[in-house]
Formats: sequence, structure tokens, C-alpha cells
Amino acid sequence: MYAIVSINGIQTRVTPDEVLSVPRLAGEPGDTLTFDQVLLVSDGDTITVGRPYLKGASLTAELVEHLRGPKLKIFKFKRRREYRRRKGHRDELTRIRVSAIKA
Repeated sequence: MYAIVSINGIQTRVTPDEVLSVPRLAGEPGDTLTFDQVLLVSDGDTITVGRPYLKGASLTAELVEHLRGPKLKIFKFKRRREYRRRKGHRDELTRIRVSAIKA
């Protein structure tokens, strides 16, 4: 069984008991989160697609931890112009564990 869910505007394929990193969510570690923007649910041979979301379908997940992603380095350069710029950032992430998919 798997589902495609919209979490913070990003469509993600999830399965039960999966641990995944998503953009930062509100809450404390140990909290239970519910996502109701389920786009698709597959249960073996049957696939149910919503328009745009499935009514009555939801995803329950436990918030495991907040973390920061790897540092991304951005370097801009124009040759023969003495133009160099260095910049970087790290994404704020939340790790969640999928508890159940209700369809």
C-alpha cells in the first residue's frame, strides 16, 4: 500500500512505517500530524485517484525531529570582470514517520 500526499506543497510518495524528511513543519518531536491532501491511494491492485484530493482519505504521521539539510554553496562568476559572489544556505527540514494511511 502506498499513497501520494501533498505535504507543504510538495507531492510525496509514502508507505506505512516509512521515515522521510519534508520541509519544516510546526510542532514538537512526538506530536501526531494529520495530512488530508491525499492525491492517490494504491492498495494492491486498486488505484484510487482524487480530483484533486480524495474525500475522507488522510495520512497520520509522527514528528520525529527537526533538522537542517546539507549546506549548499552558490558561487557566481563572470570571467575577466572581477565579479565573484559566494553564498550558501541550508534547508530547514522535519523528519516524520508515517503511522497509517486511511483511505
